[in-house]
Amino acid sequence: MAHAALDAFHPAVSEWFSERFDAPTPAQVRGWSAIRAGRPTLIAAPTGSGKTLAAFLTAIDGLVREACAAGEDGLPDETRVVYVSPLKALSNDIERNLHAPLQGIQRALARRGLPEAAVRAAVRTGDTPGAVRQSMLRRPPHLLVTTPESLYILLTSARGREMLATTRTIIVDEIHALVGNKRGAHLALTVERLAAQARARVGAPPLRIGLSATQRPIEEVAAYLVGAPDAVEPGPAQEDISNISSAPEIIDEGHRRAADLALELPRSPLTAVMSNEVWQEVYDRLAALIEGHRTTLIFVNTRRMAERVTRHLAERVGADRVGAHHGSMAKEKRLRCEQRLKAGELAALVSTASLELG
Repeated sequence: MAHAALDAFHPAVSEWFSERFDAPTPAQVRGWSAIRAGRPTLIAAPTGSGKTLAAFLTAIDGLVREACAAGEDGLPDETRVVYVSPLKALSNDIERNLHAPLQGIQRALARRGLPEAAVRAAVRTGDTPGAVRQSMLRRPPHLLVTTPESLYILLTSARGREMLATTRTIIVDEIHALVGNKRGAHLALTVERLAAQARARVGAPPLRIGLSATQRPIEEVAAYLVGAPDAVEPGPAQEDISNISSAPEIIDEGHRRAADLALELPRSPLTAVMSNEVWQEVYDRLAALIEGHRTTLIFVNTRRMAERVTRHLAERVGADRVGAHHGSMAKEKRLRCEQRLKAGELAALVSTASLELG
């Protein structure tokens, strides 16, 4: 039997969710209610609590309903949802994760004899080839997954602004990593510019949704999400977006998890220039920790150090079980490392800040 929270969704959307999950999480139930009411929503919940679907599913449901109503005409080529991630790796992961619900809902529609809802998702980051970027401008995806910098670049061109002017929802993931720093200030300005474009085109700014597993103080993050006091005032727009409120809904499902924390120092003194013997001691200890756990992430300060540590660990635990991840690597190689890590094929991954979120 479907959960009561799914009753508000299109039957095909509800059917897919019920087949895929036992029940919605508390974050999803509360998130869907707030988002459907048109309130800016900040969702703070642990990893694995379904925050992505809490943010996306209401927008996907709206697109499915619109496609069914349009029949053979289908959905217009308009960007409706913009998802912003601080990391390219997280953007790629989200874009892949959207394919499962979109394909599952398509199958549910087909079983019901309903028209196809060809909802398209695409990722645009610094790794996206120029030809793909131009293709997006010609035929915008309904769901755009991007980074703060790529979103800013899109808004610098007339065609990019035209593409983003139809945005109804903007989702900022790992929002805690942006509050209180220059990158966050820059994104805040970009979001206001996007809101101005949408207000001029569809009569109302996009609904704002923030996601994070680790955010404190939560009220400060909520204030960052909604922006300037007049930035989310409703306008006389279409019925589905005219009820947007400026008061944020804070959904805090807690994010404390049991953790086994330890601080270790090598037996030898740490100095600016350490001897080979000290480094060997560090590598041996890391190898022991890797062998004692299923998956290990090792963070270093530089790309050169990532390659160096990976090479030494490969000698100890096997080259096929250790990988490196940093911004200078080719996009395909980074994606392969991310996929292998997620699939459990890597025992350890040595990374710079390129994997610090999500």
